[in-house]
Amino acid sequence: MKLALAEARKAALAGEVPIGAVLVHNHKILAKSHNQTELLHDVTAHAEILAITSGSEFLGSKYLKNCTLYVTLEPCPMCAGALKWAQLSKLVYAAEDVKNGFMKYGKEILHPKTTIEFGLMSEESSELLQKFFESKRKNSILKS
Repeated sequence: MKLALAEARKAALAGEVPIGAVLVHNHKILAKSHNQTELLHDVTAHAEILAITSGSEFLGSKYLKNCTLYVTLEPCPMCAGALKWAQLSKLVYAAEDVKNGFMKYGKEILHPKTTIEFGLMSEESSELLQKFFESKRKNSILKS
């Protein structure tokens, strides 16, 4: 999760929502990513989606069996759906996203064999997100 937080910090520095993800297979890092929706002008360029794409390419498979994804914020329903189709084995996320997270709709969005853990480094992730959005609000007030 420390590496995912480092990715989230990279996103914040680039003006992206600070969410980072790291995909691991057999204790080996397959992919590190962060949100790039602004850079790529692509609403689907979430950290999780980019990690899925890189990991699948590395494995030469559309399935991420025996893989764990560490992500700094609870995935949205779009990302959870992609993780379902990728048949991810384990999802570990730091902070909950009560407003936009997939758990709002139930864990059934994920593949039935995917295990879930959450709360690891939640405070650090939440603080990074809060500071980012406070800065955005402050800058928008200054511009008006």
